[in-house]
Amino acid sequence: MSSLGFEQFPDYQVPGVSHADFSPYESNGGSIVAIAGEDFVVIAADTRLSSGYNIHTRTQSKLFPLSNKTVLASTGCWCDTLSLTGLMKVRMQSYEHTHLKTMTTDAVAQMLSITMYNRRFFPYYVSNILAGIDKDGKGVVFSYDPIGHCERATYRAGGTAGSLLQPVLDNQIGYKNMNLNGEEPPVLTKERAVAVASDTFISAAERDIYTGDSVLINIITADGIETKELQLRQD
Repeated sequence: MSSLGFEQFPDYQVPGVSHADFSPYESNGGSIVAIAGEDFVVIAADTRLSSGYNIHTRTQSKLFPLSNKTVLASTGCWCDTLSLTGLMKVRMQSYEHTHLKTMTTDAVAQMLSITMYNRRFFPYYVSNILAGIDKDGKGVVFSYDPIGHCERATYRAGGTAGSLLQPVLDNQIGYKNMNLNGEEPPVLTKERAVAVASDTFISAAERDIYTGDSVLINIITADGIETKELQLRQD
């Protein structure tokens, strides 16, 4: 039955007229990885923007710095990503002009949650991970569902290859299902976090056609944001 119920009444059918489905959402692909350490956090995203089998661009950054200690990574429907990140930047700027200080990472995480929940009846079709340095100087990662539920973690993956990336992080960062012989897990360093993030994307690019081309990696510390780039396969 159609949305108007016309098919219940054959006498009212119009020859040559068909119902066209319309979806306001489209997935433009992309994947994210974030890993938090004691006094740093690494967040990475690939640069491929695509629709189906068409690649729109190979150089699109999906990392949006909101301050010198906070970065939002967002993938999914690109128009929703631009709408959400633009709104976040406006509210960050308004807060800074009103209070004469920069919003903390924890406050940004709460604001993003509220912003997404306000659109719960027509959600932003995006996968978000927020990473930064908290008020105590420690690295933090916040992940979200489509309507704004927020979870604080030490590592998280999202996007089209999220299901491929997360098990690698569970093993290499969370040390799940690993026999450490009663020893404490080794301390996570920036170099180790960058290496693991790079390896997860190299692996995901072999399996996910929406992840590839290159990876932008932001290393966030109390001193600011350092950016690195890693080339991936481009087929």
